[in-house]
Amino acid sequence: MSEDKADPPGTSSRASRPSGDWADEEASTRSPTVDTVSFSAPLQPVHGRRAQLTVISGPNTGRAYLLREGETLLGRGKEAHIGLDDAGASRMHARVMLTVDGRYLLEDIQSRNGTFVDGVRVEGVRELVSGDRIHIGPNVTLSFAIVDAQAERIAHQLYESSVRDALTRAHNRRYLVDRLGREIAYARRHADALSIVIFDIDHFKRVNDTLGHLAGDEVLREISGLVARLIRQEDVFARYGGEEFVVLARGIDHLGTARFAERLRASVERLEIAAESSVVRVTISLGLASLDELGEGQRTVEGLLRLADSRLYAAKAGGRNRVCSE
Repeated sequence: MSEDKADPPGTSSRASRPSGDWADEEASTRSPTVDTVSFSAPLQPVHGRRAQLTVISGPNTGRAYLLREGETLLGRGKEAHIGLDDAGASRMHARVMLTVDGRYLLEDIQSRNGTFVDGVRVEGVRELVSGDRIHIGPNVTLSFAIVDAQAERIAHQLYESSVRDALTRAHNRRYLVDRLGREIAYARRHADALSIVIFDIDHFKRVNDTLGHLAGDEVLREISGLVARLIRQEDVFARYGGEEFVVLARGIDHLGTARFAERLRASVERLEIAAESSVVRVTISLGLASLDELGEGQRTVEGLLRLADSRLYAAKAGGRNRVCSE
């Protein structure tokens, strides 16, 4: 069974928010092709409760997804409402449908590896009840539950706290390493572009030593907020450790990523940060690496990070406040 090109890991859409020279991405306008004639949904969830799928094994473990009011498509393809970045999932794997009388029905969409509920393969449609475990192929397991607004909010907060840095709200190092591994696998499978930018704040210790750690924290927060505004929706921004950060850029070639890195450097240089009754100005040094620069045996998480890190040190050795891309 042939598979179309899957959507990049961790997303179900190609929507982007380009900025300046940051390359445009083509948005998907195709609609799901599966038949939905027999099912329609009430306009509002019953008594304020909603159905939710929570990933309990596989990529994005801990993430919770609210189901749509009509049907929710699961799979690796760009049409999927819940993107499953796993080789064992088909492009369009399964769907959950909400009927007019408030029942949730699960259907396998002729997937390669099957859809199972509590170990039993789904043939035709299967009604879901709260607590059911849905297995998508051999690796991904989701838990189905009917939740109220408070439970929904708690699930979201728990997931966010597990993948984000508490101070800067950037993703944490564990999330970055896991995500980068999946992005590399995707880029290699589809011959797609992938680059990372590592940067750290020049002479950051001086800020802490002269103005105190509260001022240092404010600098980290302000720079993180600036980066979050500059990157596209599909990019990943993470705190790698201390004052060191990483931007993971998907589908953008080396030259395009270098232009973004230079724009980021210049934006930080212009930033005025109010901290501890002072205005603080800082600069950053950046190192850039792209997957296609590496030999076949080096196209790994460690290999890509090592190359970018070596260029970061070259930027600092060259006088700081600069981008090193080669």
